[in-house]
Amino acid sequence: MKHLGSLGLLLSLIVGLPVSVHAHAALVKSTPARGTTVVQPPQRVELVFSERLEPAYSTLAVLDSAGQQVDLRDGSLSPTDTRRVSVSLPPLLPGTYSVRFRVLSVDGHIVESEFQFTVGARGAAR
Repeated sequence: MKHLGSLGLLLSLIVGLPVSVHAHAALVKSTPARGTTVVQPPQRVELVFSERLEPAYSTLAVLDSAGQQVDLRDGSLSPTDTRRVSVSLPPLLPGTYSVRFRVLSVDGHIVESEFQFTVGARGAAR
């Protein structure tokens, strides 16, 4: 019985200890926004995450509806805020574009996803 009491005390101490929880980097904002239609083609795509990113392992690409990369391949993290990554765009024609990203947050977790935005003709913005 003495051992059971010690085991119970040990378990209560372990359960009572604070546990450190690390959240993964989450996309909190994008310009242009996910799923939107814009009349004016954007000059850049910018993503903002909830945590700092590792520059060497973070990529961002914009693809047209045929799956061809259309950005200027200059994706980089902001020098003043490593939660922000962006890439420049040439003048885009009307159509739907995919933003594909893969980032490594400083906590060591990889986040990979994509979303679309549309460049519409004048009068088609939503």
